[in-house]
Amino acid sequence: GPRLKRSGLSNVHPVVIRNESDVRVKRLNGKCDAVLVDAPCSGSGTLRRNPDLKWRFSETELARVNDVQRSVLRAAARLLKPGGRLAYATCSLLAQENQSVVDDFLTEHSDYELIPAATVLRAQSVDVSHAARFAPYFVMLPHLHGTDGFFAAVFERR
Repeated sequence: GPRLKRSGLSNVHPVVIRNESDVRVKRLNGKCDAVLVDAPCSGSGTLRRNPDLKWRFSETELARVNDVQRSVLRAAARLLKPGGRLAYATCSLLAQENQSVVDDFLTEHSDYELIPAATVLRAQSVDVSHAARFAPYFVMLPHLHGTDGFFAAVFERR
């Protein structure tokens, strides 16, 4: 997109994979340096902008989305080569969609380790002064940061 053009990078090849059964998952197996999972979620972090969401999202829907999150993360993990990094992100405030997904992933994937988000951001010269409170994750909260709620975890394949 336009941001990639402005960056001047020529060795970045973004690939959009719509779901965990996309044929590109198999083709790119073990070949990627970095993968971003912008996971489908409840959107609970956007309640300040979408207050009606709390009436539209049921426990059943949350369970369905949670299954998809776990499946997408497992599929994305197969794409990384050793030393590659995977970022898992949601706009949810719910531990069920965030920390629980991360914990279960790490239990199932001993070849992955959680990298403190502050370490990753600091390497990119990003101010992480607020990050220690939420370590090892990157968390934005509406009442603290004046933004939508956001969660991210970074994994590295051993």
